[in-house]
Amino acid sequence: MKQVVEQIELIEEEVIELRREFHQYPELGFEEERTSRRVSDYLSNLNLEVERLSGTGVVGLLDCGVGPTIGLRADMDALPITEQTEVSYSSKIDGVMHACGHDGHTAILLGVAKVLTKLQDKIRGKIKFVFQPAEEGPGGALPLIEAGALIKPQVDNIFALHITNKLPTGVVGLQKKVVSAAADEIDLIVKGKSGHASTPQDGIDAIVTASQVINALQTINSRKISPYQKAVINLGTIKGGYRRNVIADKVKVTGTIRTTDPELRDSLPTMIERIVSGVTASQGGDYQLDYRKGYPVLINSTKLVEDLENTISQIPYLEQLKFLELPSMGAEDFAYYLQQVPGLFFRLGAADINSNYYPAHHPKFNFDEDALKIGVALFIYITLQRIKDNPTVF
Repeated sequence: MKQVVEQIELIEEEVIELRREFHQYPELGFEEERTSRRVSDYLSNLNLEVERLSGTGVVGLLDCGVGPTIGLRADMDALPITEQTEVSYSSKIDGVMHACGHDGHTAILLGVAKVLTKLQDKIRGKIKFVFQPAEEGPGGALPLIEAGALIKPQVDNIFALHITNKLPTGVVGLQKKVVSAAADEIDLIVKGKSGHASTPQDGIDAIVTASQVINALQTINSRKISPYQKAVINLGTIKGGYRRNVIADKVKVTGTIRTTDPELRDSLPTMIERIVSGVTASQGGDYQLDYRKGYPVLINSTKLVEDLENTISQIPYLEQLKFLELPSMGAEDFAYYLQQVPGLFFRLGAADINSNYYPAHHPKFNFDEDALKIGVALFIYITLQRIKDNPTVF
């Protein structure tokens, strides 16, 4: 793989420059117009087939003839956060910043495209470079899939990575099955009957009823599901009432539900509604419950982990392939791709052990740019391994 390493070394500085450019011009989900143009132009200059999907989505195809089709995905969107770093390449857009590393993901995948294009005479198969909008919300994966990102040609395997400061630079984290949780939402309106505080018997207090509902919902974890299953029921907002001497007739509660087991996920709406219905009825009240499913559980292909473990361990610059025991309770819409085709999602360590780094979604978030070439190497090595018919490259 000497030739691959040489090519990665040649583009390392360019990848860093691309990352910094994207960092300075962050864009929110489905607003990634500048980023999409830059990505599209870059891929076109590599003579790839380029297609725009779902508005700001970009798919580039490297066609090297008959063989497997491998998909590589990078998310491009930023967050509505005002940057507080002091780096020279900080955001030039007020109230928007790349606080989750998607600028790095986009730069990495462009670097991968450039290297693989230079190796195309030694490759058998096709590679799709999928640049996705709106991972942070409302979700760009499903619209891209529905627009045909995984077909014509049909993708056989797909891979993605996410930069993280929870692992040091040089470490790649991998789960053998469940990677991250499904994220669903609930909007609950508890309905009562208004009245004067001096005559509580004439009203139905929605605040008291809502408080009982909130407490009762927390028993789901302790009494309704197995202790070996994982679920988070977080009720994040509550709003109701008019003034101190009025019995509230309505309270609105909103929350998020996180699960790592698809079957448990499917059963929770019924559990929740049963509790809400029972508690509100016991108080003589009523309710309106809206339960919305969000990103599904992200599940890696165990077989692909086994097939690729040896290849990943040989990647240059990589110090450790770390198998992570616990899934994240955060959500990731790459899960939609893995519902369609086998694939893997990696955690790319990017914390310099000699520096202090802030977590994702923090206004001071940044990462060690030495991790970028590791991400490039990771994508290239697993792609070539899946294509397999590359004796001159290996």
